[in-house]
Amino acid sequence: MARSIKGTIRIEGEEVTITNPDKLLWPEAGITKQQYLQRLAELSPYLLRYCRNRFLTTIRYPGGIHSKFFYQKNAPEPLPDFVKTAQHEDINYIVLDNLPTLLWLGNLAAIEFHPSLHYVGDILPCEWMIDLDPSQDDEPRIMEAATYVGDILASLGISSVPKTSGATGVQIIIPIEYGVTFDQLRSIGQFVARYATEKYPSFFTIERLKKDREGKIYFDYLQHYSGKTLAAPYTPRARQAASVSTPLTWDEVRKNPHPSEFNLLNIGERLQQRGDLLQEVKPQSLELILRHLQSKA
Repeated sequence: MARSIKGTIRIEGEEVTITNPDKLLWPEAGITKQQYLQRLAELSPYLLRYCRNRFLTTIRYPGGIHSKFFYQKNAPEPLPDFVKTAQHEDINYIVLDNLPTLLWLGNLAAIEFHPSLHYVGDILPCEWMIDLDPSQDDEPRIMEAATYVGDILASLGISSVPKTSGATGVQIIIPIEYGVTFDQLRSIGQFVARYATEKYPSFFTIERLKKDREGKIYFDYLQHYSGKTLAAPYTPRARQAASVSTPLTWDEVRKNPHPSEFNLLNIGERLQQRGDLLQEVKPQSLELILRHLQSKA
C-alpha cells in the first residue's frame, strides 16, 4: 500500500480519497476500513483477474457488516477519472479493471464483488459455474455434496475447481473454451443436476423455492444468463469471520473445511503458498457432452 497523505493514498499514479479509516467493518474479526483496504490490495492480483472487463455489482455496508446494506449496480456520481464504466440494459456499471478503482470501492464500503458471467461487449459466457445453495444457514453436508458433483463431472471427463462462496454455499467452476452459449450451459447443467438428484436424492434438489426444498441442497444450474452475477473468486463476504470466496483443491474439500476458515486475515498467506488454483485447470471443450445431449433430444 502507498503511504497515506492527508486522507488520500497515491496508487498507480492515481489519488484515492480515504474516509473514516478506523471504522470497524467486521467488528468480530476486528477489521477496520484501513485494514480492509490493505487486504484488498493484497488480494487485487487475484480478485481483479475475475472482475476485469465485466459488469460489476457490489454490495455496500457503509456502517459495517451488521448495518444496512444495498446493492450498487449503477455507478455512483461523481466518479473519479480512473473509474471505467460500461452500459448494459440501461445500467451504467462499474468495470473493475485496476487497483485504484478497487480501493475507491473499498473506501465506499463495497464489501462484496459480484461480476457478470460474460465480458463487456460479448454475449457468450466466460466460464461454467454450478452453484450449490444450502437450504439452511450452516449446512454440514455442503462439502460432501460438492465432492459428489465433482465426481460426476470427472466421470464426464470434465475438470473443475470448487470454491467456497464465502457465505454458506459452494460454487464449482469449470473453465471452458470460448464459444459455448448460455443456453448450452443451462442444458448441460440441467443434465448434471438431474443426474445428481437421482443418484443422491437425500442431498440435492432442483426446487427453486426454499420452502419446497425439504432441507436439501439446491443444485442451481439456472444462473447462466446475460447480466446475471455470482460472487467472484476472492471476493470478501459480509460474514462475522470476514470470509473470502476461496478456490480449494478437491483433497481439501474432502476434509470438510468450514468456509470461515478462509478469510481476510489469512487469505494472503494462502495465496503466497498455493497461488490461484483456478489457473491450474485449462479451458476445456464441452463438445462431446453437447453432442450427446443433442443426440438424446
